[in-house]
Amino acid sequence: MPLSRSNTQGVVCRSAYSLARAPRHSGDSPAGKSGARQSILVEDFLIARNPDGDSKLPYLLRIPLGPNGIVLKARDMWPRTAKIFCHREAWWPTDAEIIERVPVRSCVRRGAAIDLVLDRARENRSQFVLTRIRGGREAIFWQSARTAKLARPNVSLPSARAHGLRADEFEIIVDSHERYAWKFTQQQVSTRVAPLTAGDYGVVRDPGPDEQLVASVERKSLADLVSTLTSGRLTFVLADLASLPYAAIVVEARYSEVLKLDRVRPAVVLEGLAECAVRFPSVPIHFCENRSLAQEWTFRFLGAALAQDRLRSEADAPMASLVPAATPPAREVREWAVAHGIPVSATGRVAREVTDAFLRSRAQGPGLD
Repeated sequence: MPLSRSNTQGVVCRSAYSLARAPRHSGDSPAGKSGARQSILVEDFLIARNPDGDSKLPYLLRIPLGPNGIVLKARDMWPRTAKIFCHREAWWPTDAEIIERVPVRSCVRRGAAIDLVLDRARENRSQFVLTRIRGGREAIFWQSARTAKLARPNVSLPSARAHGLRADEFEIIVDSHERYAWKFTQQQVSTRVAPLTAGDYGVVRDPGPDEQLVASVERKSLADLVSTLTSGRLTFVLADLASLPYAAIVVEARYSEVLKLDRVRPAVVLEGLAECAVRFPSVPIHFCENRSLAQEWTFRFLGAALAQDRLRSEADAPMASLVPAATPPAREVREWAVAHGIPVSATGRVAREVTDAFLRSRAQGPGLD
């Protein structure tokens, strides 16, 4: 049945039960009425592996819209942390390796956007936005409600090194339990994945079997921060971080977003954050607007911590030489003085000149006194 032209084109998926009770045939649809929404039985939303192994977009998406569906190449399987760039694909492979098949509740085109609602409890609402970028080329972005409302300040991140450290001098360790970890692809730093005793991103002294964690940053979304704070787990996280020389918590949101919370009283969260700041002054909590700025702040913080730790280590050696040597035991000085015929009292304090002579002889080495 041809779809009538209207301002809103779409397809709505109903359950098999409802369709069985009220079947819709081509003759039932008011195709002649302008503006009527057309309904047909749609297929599932499909995610498959891109057979082109060299592509930077490793997944194929099939949106059940239109007679043949819309096929896109995508960078990820769901827009969890940021918008996902997609590109049109001409065909859906017959032997596609299906990774995920999800029933669709609704798939509706509204202007330059396609609203997709999946039939599952979580990660069920998303939108594909068609736009034009510089040069007039078509671009398609896949976003969820969470990624669409993230702050996007009109700023460009600097490419300068963190405290002059080159990528081969600066390594950030990403905790092996971190989900959707930062990649630091825009920063001059190398990364590796390993378990951390505290935090999600850290730097170590003397990399190797005996490496010591010098600084660490715990990453939080606003929802995670609120959940951790209200459950009481945040104090334990802060206690672990406070055991390090340098540590911080970074939040991928604005501080003002706390005032917009609707499931938790904002005052409860604000009071809890203030209490944490007083109890753990060595572990600041920074709100950095969005994921990109939080990653940049962490890069700069860990670079500064690593540079400061190296500077302190380099200063420890010359400072140690300025510390006076410990006073030798009086019994040992007396035995040495008697052996060399130097007058010394049998009890009480040993004269300073005798002790100095003993230390000079020790400094010269055995057999030279």
